[in-house]
Amino acid sequence: MTRLQLTFACGDYDRTRALEEGTVRPDGIELTYLRLPVEETFFRMMRHQEFEVAEMSLSSYVLSLRADPSPFVALPVFTSRMFRHGSLYCHADSGISTPEDLRGKRIGTPEYQLTACVWMRGILGDRHGVPFDSVSYLTGGQETPGRIEKAGVDLPDSLRISRIPEDRTLARMLAEGEIDALCTPRVPSPFAAGDPRVRRVFPDVVAAEKDYYAATGIFPIMHVVVVRRDVYDRHRWVAQSLYKALHEAKNAAYENLYDTSALRFMLPWLTPQLEEARNLLGRDYWSYGLDDNRDALSTFLRYHHEQGLSQRLLEPDELFAPESLESAVI
Repeated sequence: MTRLQLTFACGDYDRTRALEEGTVRPDGIELTYLRLPVEETFFRMMRHQEFEVAEMSLSSYVLSLRADPSPFVALPVFTSRMFRHGSLYCHADSGISTPEDLRGKRIGTPEYQLTACVWMRGILGDRHGVPFDSVSYLTGGQETPGRIEKAGVDLPDSLRISRIPEDRTLARMLAEGEIDALCTPRVPSPFAAGDPRVRRVFPDVVAAEKDYYAATGIFPIMHVVVVRRDVYDRHRWVAQSLYKALHEAKNAAYENLYDTSALRFMLPWLTPQLEEARNLLGRDYWSYGLDDNRDALSTFLRYHHEQGLSQRLLEPDELFAPESLESAVI
């Protein structure tokens, strides 16, 4: 039987490993799994639509919905979720002792529309009295000069945002005090190297993130899986087929993670940490689907709209292929 040939560009994750290895196969599909860094996948998919299926930044996907027709259709599969309080760094002499001190400061960000930064701007506004428009933003390459926004953004004139010089990087500017703070998904090189001039805004990241979850019940969603529009329009069945396979692969990862015969990852207390996560967040703490994630998605869409990235406030139901939201029961 001939199977539909699709290429899936995605990161290196336990929750998709079964698809990469071929131990889980989507119904009717022969999947070529391209393991790529997320920045490369996002850039190539947003700019050139190179892959039939790809992991994508939630923010970039929402931006893509402005086009008519939109180039992608998403599945409620969240290949990346992460609390992002640890993604805020500051210069040691910037006068920032608490998150509230960020008001009026110069904050670097590789791209304004990055999902992690949308979340943190929203959280700072909701919980720490730092509205997104109370600071100024500088964008550019974090470790290499010249980074540009992968997705075009049309931001309100009231937003104070500018590009850094073409020969500078945000990591160096943070270390040298040219910016006060940096919001970024990746650990900046000065912090990783132990530079005392750079520290985190939230000194106890785990405590801050547990407090946030206790107050909101939200485990932030970073990435979704998208199908290119032309593929979806020709083969509507791929949405359900891919969703089922991705869900099965995630469940396999859950089982493997709790195998105590030998540690799967190089974390000495992996098992008790997993048990703690289940106690705090629930057994299916990395849930897929719409119903269990409606609050998180609604909150993100509100942030996206408030921060000038969405032309209108979208509803979570508008994001996903309808075939991936329901299934037959017996």
